[in-house]
Amino acid sequence: MNTEPGAPRGVPITLVRKGRGAVSNIAHRFESVEREIDAEAHEAERCGPAGADDVPLPALVISTTHETARSLITYNDSPDIGFDRSINPYRGCEHGCIYCFARPSHSYLNLSPGLDFETKLIAKVNAVPLLLRELAAPGYKPRVIAVGVITDAYQPIERELKITRGVIEVLVHARHPFSLITKSSLIERDIDLLTPLAGDGIVGATISITTLDHSLSRILEPRAASPQRRLRTVSALAAAGVPVTVNVAPVIPFINEPEIERILEAAAQAGASQAHYTVLRLPWEVAPLFQQWLNAHFPDRAERVMNRVRDMRKGKNYDSEFGARMTGEGIWAELIRQRFAKAAAKFQLDREVSALRTDLFVARPRVEKISPQFDLF
Repeated sequence: MNTEPGAPRGVPITLVRKGRGAVSNIAHRFESVEREIDAEAHEAERCGPAGADDVPLPALVISTTHETARSLITYNDSPDIGFDRSINPYRGCEHGCIYCFARPSHSYLNLSPGLDFETKLIAKVNAVPLLLRELAAPGYKPRVIAVGVITDAYQPIERELKITRGVIEVLVHARHPFSLITKSSLIERDIDLLTPLAGDGIVGATISITTLDHSLSRILEPRAASPQRRLRTVSALAAAGVPVTVNVAPVIPFINEPEIERILEAAAQAGASQAHYTVLRLPWEVAPLFQQWLNAHFPDRAERVMNRVRDMRKGKNYDSEFGARMTGEGIWAELIRQRFAKAAAKFQLDREVSALRTDLFVARPRVEKISPQFDLF
């Protein structure tokens, strides 16, 4: 039985849904009512009719709710983040990465950071007119906007909704500097918009590559593009003149940590110009969710992994201190830092990249060519 702190009681941790990262719909920290899973009902769901063994858990349906957002650009003053504003066209993320630090944000919607985060998605359908209004606000000063920080802006529902493309079209017409962060090959769809801006030093892209092992990727980040597909995306962007950073994130001890050097070598061969990394972060409900995942997929090393994580977090699952939260502290964190630095230097991924330009910004761009599905006024 699952005995991890904060996990739903009565659910065997070995039961996982194919194509999902989280093992359960863990209760979130704002819930006023404690929920307990009916173990018999859960077992019946697993075993199917007549008690058949080894029947996969049923697939979960993905639902998308349309939201009329009140604001689009989110600001932060975190000293260890290289941007002070971001845009997230969606809430939740179908990619299902078990380690995602943004999972707890679903708690504010009274939804679980577990399976709900992967299957109950929110789309900000008024993003385009809202962005036009915010960029035209008196006193607005352009700085780099990071697109897709707490959700992947190119997750599968973007193929149909095209909200991210609409946002990019606004930024293109406004000549506003921005960076894109994604694990999806869908970013290649928008190369036609990105290439002209890249030539003017207005746009950059970051592709997250956590592992080169396809079997690990399928359980770690089950609905994201495969590692090899992401490397081809790096190549496509680089060939189009878009500067590409590869983010090895997160580095998880004894899971993908042995691959650091191989990932950087592959990134360099694909055409990346720079690389960064972060170590595993387990804020709030991410800690018990990740431990459920470990016990389900790597029971032989679960305790070893968590002990090493705590070695880098002052004996805790997570330390939110600025600076240290990204890279950890202590001897193991230092060893990872040294390995990454040496490999980045070897493969010429430690080069300084020019800052994106802000001097070309147009506050009130002409919008006639922006995708017609958006109500601009």
